[in-house]
This record gives sequence, C-alpha cells and structure tokens, in this order.
Amino acid sequence: MPVSSGDVLIDGRSIGGLRPEQVRRLGIAAVPEGHHVLSELSVLDNLRVAGHHLPGRKREDGIEAALDTFPELRPKLGARAGSLSGGQQQMVVLAQAIVERPRYILADELSFGLAPVIVARLVPVIIQLAADGVGVLLIEQFTHIALRISHRVHVMERGYIRFSGEPEELRQNPDILHSAYLSGN
Repeated sequence: MPVSSGDVLIDGRSIGGLRPEQVRRLGIAAVPEGHHVLSELSVLDNLRVAGHHLPGRKREDGIEAALDTFPELRPKLGARAGSLSGGQQQMVVLAQAIVERPRYILADELSFGLAPVIVARLVPVIIQLAADGVGVLLIEQFTHIALRISHRVHVMERGYIRFSGEPEELRQNPDILHSAYLSGN
C-alpha cells in the first residue's frame, strides 16, 4: 500500500516503496496474521522457500536453527504444510522467519485463532529471539500477552498512536486500552 504520510525507517533508511524482497534483504521478516503457509508444499519446502535468497550453507544453517527452535516440526518435514494443525502452521510461519536470521521480526497477531497451549509454546520463542538481539514488533489483540513480554508498548486507535510508553504504565492506566478498544471504528 502506498504511504499516505510519514515514513518508515530501518536504521535510518526509508523502506517506503521497497518491494517485499528488498525489505527482507534488509533483515526484516514478517510473520503475518492467520498462519499462512504454502499449503501444497511440504514443511521442508516452506522453510527452503523462506531462505531462497540465502546462499546454500546459510539457508541450511537457518533451516537447522528453525528446526532446533521447533523440534516438533522435524517429524513433519515431508508433510504438506496445509495438512498441519493451525498451531503447527503458525510454528512453520515463525520458523520461516527464523530461517532468514532476521534483525527484525514483525509479528502480526501471533496468537490469532490458536489454542492457549500453542500460544504458550510460541511466546517463549519470541522472548528468546528478542533476548538474542532480534528486534520484535508484536501486534497483538491479547494485551495481557503483549504487556507481559514487551519492553515498550504503543496503543493505536484509528491509525494514530494514542499511547506510547512502558508496559507497567499502561497496566496502571487500563482506561487507555479500554478507550481504544471500545471507541468504535
């Protein structure tokens, strides 16, 4: 979508107007809402596609790192990604991001439509990625998850930032969240 105003900068460089593959080359991986996998491809091929732009050894190392993160995917490598449960598909999508060894991950509604046990499996992965130095932008409808794992929070309402600050500050002022969620569209 074209930018209507403002700019998005990564390390001081505008990414407005860049094609998705150019954005990926800058070290930005996206984990879109809804656990979208390449459903007709195998799990392994989904991971290979995620790293298609990487040189062979880096791609293989990235795939191994992703499988070390999600060892439960190893027995599923030959399975069609579309045949997996929603939670397993979300693991594949997050594993695709890990294959790229990104500097930044944009995760949109990581918990969307998933059972609490799966969310409990994914959240520590996000926490570990951040601890390893990966910048994480988490867009999350379940504020208790976001507030628990975030270092900084932003509340947007109708496309505008209504609050920006520390998670504890937002916990102490729940009216900000309630207002943003209940104000209507």
